[in-house]
Amino acid sequence: MQKILIVDDDNAIAELMSDALEDEGFETAVCGNGEEALALLKSTANISLILLDVMMPKMDGLELCRRIRDTVTCPILFVTAKNRTLDTMLGLEMGGDDYIFKPFVVEELVARVKAHLRREKRTMLSDTNDSLAFGGIELKKDSLEAFRNGEAVALSPREFRLLYYFIKNAGKVLTREQIFNGVWGVDYGDIGTVAVNIKNLRDKIDPDNEYIKTVWGVGYKLVKPSGDVR
Repeated sequence: MQKILIVDDDNAIAELMSDALEDEGFETAVCGNGEEALALLKSTANISLILLDVMMPKMDGLELCRRIRDTVTCPILFVTAKNRTLDTMLGLEMGGDDYIFKPFVVEELVARVKAHLRREKRTMLSDTNDSLAFGGIELKKDSLEAFRNGEAVALSPREFRLLYYFIKNAGKVLTREQIFNGVWGVDYGDIGTVAVNIKNLRDKIDPDNEYIKTVWGVGYKLVKPSGDVR
């Protein structure tokens, strides 16, 4: 049974989400703040997805996401007030996969959870190659490890999958829509997450803009740096 972690200091909303998801056959765990969630995540490894409120006491959702994103591989969906657009963008930059605005429709929340879990399952089954190399970049799929010129680079799971998708389609011009469908592959969310994650990926793996090229008006393309014959 897939287990969903709900982190929200509003007990009524947390119980509403928990009841709706358990009615659909999921197991849930509820934490009232980021510190409780951090302790739980250190003691368990079977969380399939996290629903994370932004505004909480002690440790807010943004800080919790920042602290766990490089070690937690499951999707993280932020639950936030509609008027906190800046928090939404910060959450995506820190490795969040999607966001749901309060007040939300329960059926939409459940549908988004199911869509992200389906995508994670397809991602795990879609490719049997454990490692992939391009130029000076090497990826190890099973361990989600990334290397550039032999040095480890810490990528979030979403950044890893984005780079993996780029390498699998190296040399092709990819539109934002193609990237969104290929990496996120869900019917919900914001296509703006593509640009945010590409910026993060460039900062970590391609600070000199040698690999990921912007094709203005069209999308992006992964190329080998000039002089690289690998």
